[in-house]
Amino acid sequence: MRLFARLLATWFLLLAVSSPALPADPPVQVRIVTDEADAALAILGERREAGRVKPASWDRLWKSQGFARLKKRQESFGVKDVEQGFRDFLTSDEPLARLADLRRSVADWKHLDVTAAARRAAAYLPPGFRLRATLYPVIKKTENSFVFELKTDPAIFFYVDPKKAPAQLENTLAHELHHVGLAGCPKPSGLDKLPAAQQRAFDELGGFGEGLAVLAAAGGPDVHPHATSGPDAWLVWERDVADFNADVRRLEAFFREVLAGHLSEEEENKKLFTFINTGDVPQGAFYTVGWKMAAMIERAQGRDALLKTVCDPRTLLFAYNEVAAAHPRGDGAVLATWSPDLLAALRGESPR
Repeated sequence: MRLFARLLATWFLLLAVSSPALPADPPVQVRIVTDEADAALAILGERREAGRVKPASWDRLWKSQGFARLKKRQESFGVKDVEQGFRDFLTSDEPLARLADLRRSVADWKHLDVTAAARRAAAYLPPGFRLRATLYPVIKKTENSFVFELKTDPAIFFYVDPKKAPAQLENTLAHELHHVGLAGCPKPSGLDKLPAAQQRAFDELGGFGEGLAVLAAAGGPDVHPHATSGPDAWLVWERDVADFNADVRRLEAFFREVLAGHLSEEEENKKLFTFINTGDVPQGAFYTVGWKMAAMIERAQGRDALLKTVCDPRTLLFAYNEVAAAHPRGDGAVLATWSPDLLAALRGESPR
């Protein structure tokens, strides 16, 4: 799915043993591999104790599964001299000054309740879905996390961040695992017969998967999405959720432009990311609007009804409209809904 290749530029670990197989449906196979982080910590430890690094310690890093797959991912994006970049970073002052914090954070990863996070993600995937991933916590310079090879051997790389508490790590892990599961959605029947503009719009609607992942990571519609976060993140979320009506209108305008073919690929991508992450909006409208629609559907119609929309985000919009119309706000304010002609266009139909 083209959207996920772009969106999931945010984003895990394998212990020496795999997590226990879960008896739940869908089948869940998630493991954590910490070999890259362990090798990096050993290098930093040698620097601290002896002022130098043994050649064998560098070899251990280069041969670790986490580094080998990370290098493959970086090189697929055209990055050169990956080893040299890691060597420069690990021999710099910054990671050495944080050695104790990095050790603590890697230990937190090793004791993380992967099973609980996987169960939360699986609970918001359609029955029968297979959830499989290898999670790599990695010590590296850039503070981003991301997924790789979702269709063949799903991997999630997590930046080792000492500032994150275990509860936050578990929430993030559940969020990213939901993305991994969602990537396994089959294309809806008939989608390939729609005009190219409708197919592009379908891909962009996949951005609401961010809101679904927020709901899954929280564990339900009555748990605050930032229950494990600090007060700053909580306040930003509340501020942005309050802009729901305005954001629905902004998103609708974007989808209309995509359907009309008015945007170049570069323009489309640029506008798309304004709904994902900006300087003062770390979780954009795809997160907040997607979460609110999904939470309202689950509260009103139950989780089974919501799961029927997971693989076709067009149905998420239809289901939300139905719920919003049947459950007006008690304060008299009107919830924004999606225009009927837009919904018809997304399905390749003529407006009624």
